[in-house]
Amino acid sequence: MVPAPLALLLALGAAAPALAEPLRFVDCGSIDGSIQEVNVSPCPTQPCLLHKGTSYSINVTFASKIESQGSKARVYGEMLHVDIPFPIPEPDGCKSGIQCPIQKGHSYSYLNKLPVKSEYPSIKLIVKWELVDDQDQMLFCWKIPVQITS
Repeated sequence: MVPAPLALLLALGAAAPALAEPLRFVDCGSIDGSIQEVNVSPCPTQPCLLHKGTSYSINVTFASKIESQGSKARVYGEMLHVDIPFPIPEPDGCKSGIQCPIQKGHSYSYLNKLPVKSEYPSIKLIVKWELVDDQDQMLFCWKIPVQITS
């Protein structure tokens, strides 16, 4: 059985911004960037219902306040106010839609796509998604509620 945080991580992703729905999100500490929009597709209502056996797409549009040679994503499942880290297949932001080096004052679209496997448990969580610059400062950090369901 896959741990619940991993299930949540694998539930989020990005590919088709045209189909994505702008979401209400909580900014959880963006320092070196400012989030313009978070899209998850499909997610017409919140919490996002993530159906097992389905792939989901994310697109985070943000503006950088700094210059950085690269960026790295970190994703957590928040349960009972504890952030549980889980690995993602491609943490390199420069391989996830961002043209590097990142330039101050430019806008970028961070893209990722991950499947929700059918063996994942049904659970409610908060997803916390961070993208850090080459000085380990947050370009963006956002949270959304999700529910993994059959």
